[in-house]
Amino acid sequence: MIKVLFVCLGNICRSPMAEVIMNELIETNGLDKHITVDSAGTGDWHTGLPPHEETVKILLNNKLSPEGLTARQITIQDYEADYLIGMDAANIGFLHQMRKPDASPEIFRLLDFVTDTEIIDIPDPYFTGDFNETYELIQKGCTALLKYIQQKHHLT
Repeated sequence: MIKVLFVCLGNICRSPMAEVIMNELIETNGLDKHITVDSAGTGDWHTGLPPHEETVKILLNNKLSPEGLTARQITIQDYEADYLIGMDAANIGFLHQMRKPDASPEIFRLLDFVTDTEIIDIPDPYFTGDFNETYELIQKGCTALLKYIQQKHHLT
């Protein structure tokens, strides 16, 4: 089973949004027996809380269910994932800093997989208030990431 972990700052906006979007793409493509997805935050401020109300709203508006999502902080055990996907440079820096020498996940920004944008960091809507832009960028990133995983692991 290929394990993907999405990481953002507080695990209430971007990474849970990515988790839900990616799970939908995986299910739609019949890959749920091959890929598992989770999300976490670098900080613990929101541990145990549901996603931000605007995250819930935009997911529901796009016919996606945020049910069962609870914020949590990343742990060293999460480095057993195959892919750690950060939303911005700060997340990536944290992931590299926390990484143990024997850990082998591939670490990327989500937008590393998108070729038709100059944007490299997904803005945090907790601070920008623009959940629509964040959703659109995450949708593009997840679609491109899934294509990458399918090609790399020969999944159809």
